Amino acid sequence: MTSTPPIETDLLIIGAGPAGLFAVFEAGLLKMRCHLIDYLPQPGGQLTEIYPKKPIYDVPGLPAVLAGDLVANLMEQIAPFGPGFTLGERAETIEKQEDGRFLVTTDKGTRHLAPAIAIAGGLGVFEPRKPPIDNIRDFEDRGVYYIVKDPADFAGKRVVIAGGGDSALDWAIYLAEHGSRITMVHRRTEFRGAPDSVEKVETLASNGQIQLLTNAQVTGLSGTDHLQSVTISVEGEEDQVMDTDIFLPLFGLSPKLGPIANWGLELDKNAIVVNTFDYSTNVPGIYAIGDINTYPGKLKLILCGFHEATLMVQSAFQLAFPGKKLSFKYTTVTGIEGLSASA
Repeated sequence: MTSTPPIETDLLIIGAGPAGLFAVFEAGLLKMRCHLIDYLPQPGGQLTEIYPKKPIYDVPGLPAVLAGDLVANLMEQIAPFGPGFTLGERAETIEKQEDGRFLVTTDKGTRHLAPAIAIAGGLGVFEPRKPPIDNIRDFEDRGVYYIVKDPADFAGKRVVIAGGGDSALDWAIYLAEHGSRITMVHRRTEFRGAPDSVEKVETLASNGQIQLLTNAQVTGLSGTDHLQSVTISVEGEEDQVMDTDIFLPLFGLSPKLGPIANWGLELDKNAIVVNTFDYSTNVPGIYAIGDINTYPGKLKLILCGFHEATLMVQSAFQLAFPGKKLSFKYTTVTGIEGLSASA
């Protein structure tokens, strides 16, 4: 039995956050084919997963842009270059091949082959912060979810949301306005999210569109083959059992290097050390851009990731097309027509 052939590309990007997506654009201008791997089920990284409706103010030329809209714009920008995606899978191993290329295999066995790798994994692999409820694993994907993949699945459902940050507030507002019956549970009276989101939740609560319980925690889950109720402990009151269809504990995502820590890269704490000439690592052919890297003066800003991606692809081009002369051209002169990587 033969295995499925690996996905071959010129530049393999591990991480589909803003830095990784912009790298596709810069590589596309050089007619390099790109493929991206991301553990999350959709592109965008933190912007999509943690604060899709949070405004970002430090992207040049955009006085303010919602995080989710920035991702949509980046996806539109790279569409002409036809990148490939392996989503919902984690890059697990990297093996150098005899021809100099790297073979990257995911946790689900999908294989990728490329002469250059750009690690753009943000702060690493994101894992949900789970509340300390003994039987929570019994209901995962059967009523307990840590991210909202398709909001339409929650329409008309009884949803208990736990958390007090932007993600919890944003989803409480969105789902309440799209037909879900929302109970929001927060262990404090003060929220960590954007003031306008807090105000909106409080307004929805005062109008009866959201049930808001503060100084409270979800402490128990019950059901047979799926979640049927949650136990809520409110400070100074008796525990209450509430019938529900879905429990969303939105306490953020915990960044971990995961398998990256085993790839032989030089690390400083939980970041990859790079050379700022081209953001290369100590392993020739492997680069790191965005929040995952570190160097003297490093700033964890999206615009810095864009800069790093731009310089990185200039170096990666030489690995993809050894001996080929690289001619830098301004897009204001050439545009992007005719530069499609699939052309």
